Amino acid sequence: MRRCAWPGCGEEGRYPAPRSRERLRDYVWFCLRHVREYNARWDYFAGMSAAEIDAHRHADFTWHRPTWRFGTGPAWNPFRMRFEDVHRLFEEAAFERARERARMRTGGRLAEAMEVLGLEPGFDLATLRRRYRELVKRHHPDLNGGSREAEERLKRINEAYSYLVAHLGLVAGDRPRRS
Repeated sequence: MRRCAWPGCGEEGRYPAPRSRERLRDYVWFCLRHVREYNARWDYFAGMSAAEIDAHRHADFTWHRPTWRFGTGPAWNPFRMRFEDVHRLFEEAAFERARERARMRTGGRLAEAMEVLGLEPGFDLATLRRRYRELVKRHHPDLNGGSREAEERLKRINEAYSYLVAHLGLVAGDRPRRS
């Protein structure tokens, strides 16, 4: 039988109470009457300033564990970050494989789109973008006095570019932005 820790009390100590704020899992055992009195007097924030209390309450949001902004912190190293490209989307060879698949599916349509844009086999995404921007600037109707012929040419250029982007497995985010 555990005795009540209250001075002069001889009853059984059945109720735990923390010793201090620093030792919350180290208990003192009291009887029911004295644990009520201990709890009524005990102040967790006793001896702390208002600023310390506010800082403690703020730390409660993260369970008193350190936090960092995303992408920072002691373990973050951008040069160590790796990911597994299981679908090989980010390899240069992926672009080539997509081009070959499109060639096999479409036959003449791919060649026609490449001809409209003036591209040779083996072009890459950067070349496609560069050539598209160049042709749009050259054949834009506003720069050609509103010519119907320039407008029709621009439509064919846009269709060819859209076809190449869509059928070569490129994502929509790779399309050039208007400036």
